[in-house]
Amino acid sequence: MKFIIKLSGLAALAVVLLASCSPKVYTQKADAAELNNYKSFAWVETQETHEQKGHNDIQEEKIRKAVNTELGKMGWREDNTKPDALLAYDVLIEKATKLSSNPVYSQPFSRVYYNPYLRRWGTLYYPSQFVGYRNGQYQTTEGTLTVSLIDAKTEKTVWQGWTTDEVRSNKVLSDKDIQAGVRNIFRKLDVAKN
Repeated sequence: MKFIIKLSGLAALAVVLLASCSPKVYTQKADAAELNNYKSFAWVETQETHEQKGHNDIQEEKIRKAVNTELGKMGWREDNTKPDALLAYDVLIEKATKLSSNPVYSQPFSRVYYNPYLRRWGTLYYPSQFVGYRNGQYQTTEGTLTVSLIDAKTEKTVWQGWTTDEVRSNKVLSDKDIQAGVRNIFRKLDVAKN
């Protein structure tokens, strides 16, 4: 029984650590919006805005597929004829400067001494000690994925979620970045509905 309790405690600790590593997600909801009323959606984007954004077709397909999957889990369905809500997304990739602050510790050392009362040699050990922080900055590339939920009748944005995280590529989000970002964004939508 103790083994099961320790194992469940370790599993809970792992979940907390993994959740703390995920990027932050931000949302905005219109005050009068009742998100439980929306059950169907359609994507909106004209060819003109598609070309202005400069997205590639592969990335667009992956983002839409990830969003469709997450909405499908919440009971939504895609309906291009008479949807309750319209969906739009935007991706922004830009250079950023991040600050880093790492602790600095002294080197541990030991000292040998002679004790004349005991007529023996002894060793004193001095452990490392905190001496301050090493501050610096580095260049990185950040990607921001934004998903907007627009009321189909009023054409007003009722909910918007976005997340920003470091990306490896300079121009597109990776599959892993897309999946994690969309999953985190729609967890917030599910909370906002309740």
